[in-house]
Amino acid sequence: MRGSPATSRPLPASPASPAALLPIRLVALDIDGTLVGDDAVLGERTRWAVRDAMAMGVLVVVATGRMPSSAMSFVDALGIRGPLIAYQGALIRASPDPLHARRRRTGLPLGRIISHTPMPAVVARDIVRWVRAYDLDPHLNHLERFILRADDPGADDYSRFNGVDAELAPDLAGAITHPITKILAAGEPEDVARAFGLAREAFAGRATVTVSHPRFLEFLAPGVSKGQAVRRVARSHGIPLGQAMAVGDQYNDLEMIAAVGHGVAMPTAPAVVQAVARYIAPSVEEEGAAQMIERLVLARP
Repeated sequence: MRGSPATSRPLPASPASPAALLPIRLVALDIDGTLVGDDAVLGERTRWAVRDAMAMGVLVVVATGRMPSSAMSFVDALGIRGPLIAYQGALIRASPDPLHARRRRTGLPLGRIISHTPMPAVVARDIVRWVRAYDLDPHLNHLERFILRADDPGADDYSRFNGVDAELAPDLAGAITHPITKILAAGEPEDVARAFGLAREAFAGRATVTVSHPRFLEFLAPGVSKGQAVRRVARSHGIPLGQAMAVGDQYNDLEMIAAVGHGVAMPTAPAVVQAVARYIAPSVEEEGAAQMIERLVLARP
C-alpha cells in the first residue's frame, strides 16, 4: 500500500531557477542515492508513483551518470518510455522502439542516439595521467564500452555494477585513440574531495569536472551537465522549465536541480546542492523521490 504524501521542507528557489509553475509536465530522476540506495532495489511506492505520473501524461526521464546499458534495468522496471539521459548528460538516447524490444531475446534494447558530446582524445589522455598522480583509478567510458587498466583489482565488481564486462587495457592513456564519453576516477572519499577543486582548476575550459559519489570524480566534455540535457529534453517536448521537476542527491545533480522550477534535493545532498533546490525530499529509505512525485505531481489541485 502506498503511504501518505510527503512532508518535505520547502526552501527559497535559487535565483537562477525559473518560477515554479503547475501542473508539472516533466520529471527528471537520478538513480543512485535518489531512486535506490546501496542495495540498488526499486521500492514499490516508487514504481507506482512513476507509473501514476506517466498515466497522467507526465513525461518521466531518468538522468544518471551510469552508462545506458547499466541504467536500462531501472528504466525498464519503471516502465519509462521517455528519453534516457546518461553519462551526466553527455549521451541522450531515445526510448527503445517497442517492436525492436519484442524481437530482441537477450538483454535490454537501447534507443537511437539523440545527442552525444564526447571529450577530445588529447584531453582524455591528460586526465588519465593527472588522476593517477592523485592516487585515483581512472575508468574509461565510450558509448557502451567500459575500459579499465588490466591490473585493476575491482574489475569484476565494476563489471557487475555496470552490467557490462569491462575491457582491460595495459595502458589506459595509450588506449585512447578517439574521443571518450566520460572518465570516472575512483578513490577514497578524502582523495576525491582533495582532487575535486584542483581538477576544476587544472581542466578549466577543457573538461567539466563533477562528483557523482563520494568515491567518484568524473570528467566530461566542456558544457556537459544533466541540467543542459534536461533543458534539451524539455525544449524538444515543448515543456517550460518552470513546469519541470528534477530530483538528485549529488554535485552532478546541481545544474539539473537549478535548471527547473521544481528542484528537489535528497537530504544527503551536499549543502551547495541543497542551496539551489526548492524542496528537500525525505530520505531514499523512505522513498523520498516517490513522495515528492505524489505531493507535487499526483496531488494536483
